[in-house]
Amino acid sequence: MKKVIPFKKNILFKTNLSEITSISLEDNLKFDNNIVLGNFVVSGEYKMNDSSINTEPFNYDIPVEINIDEKYNLNKSTVEVSDFYYEIINNNTLNVNIEVTIDKMEEIPIIEEVRKENDLKEVKIERTDINDKKIENKKKENIEMEKDTMKEEPVKEERCVEDETLFKEVNTEEVYSSYSVYIVREGDTVDSIINKYSIDKEKLQEYNDLKELKIGDKLIIPSNV
Repeated sequence: MKKVIPFKKNILFKTNLSEITSISLEDNLKFDNNIVLGNFVVSGEYKMNDSSINTEPFNYDIPVEINIDEKYNLNKSTVEVSDFYYEIINNNTLNVNIEVTIDKMEEIPIIEEVRKENDLKEVKIERTDINDKKIENKKKENIEMEKDTMKEEPVKEERCVEDETLFKEVNTEEVYSSYSVYIVREGDTVDSIINKYSIDKEKLQEYNDLKELKIGDKLIIPSNV
């Protein structure tokens, strides 16, 4: 690809400028990444007025900086001055017109980069699918393990524990007392009855009223004290 870049510059002379008798253009342009850098050197001789026999020399440096779009690859490109012309303005200004041609410019294929990005997206999607399958398989394994654990638990053992708990709650050391009924006879006293059954008076009073003891009264005698 070739691109022509026009360049204009007005050179102001300190004296009157009547005629250009000779002129030349030199350059040292070069590429710096996607920038063309360098200088134009415009030099020659001129007359200050029409009647002058003598000529005066002139030499002017014109800095150049041309930015090229980054979508172009300039590794194999060339740059050169393809045209140059001038004109005198207002008897003190030299207007120079320079055309710079940049040849063998290569446009970077953006389409390929887009395809690569799409390929990467597709790979990411595939990896995501693989990860989802791994997670799903892991869940299935956990469910199977839970089922196996539930199957291995002995139901009878639970019942045994419950039965054992029930038996523990029963107080096996509880004492059941038996009682005897004694009918008071003639000549019986509280003391004689206490001595006969080897029982404390206080214990006997818990079950009987011993204030008025009469013949025929029935007394409850606890046999296990």
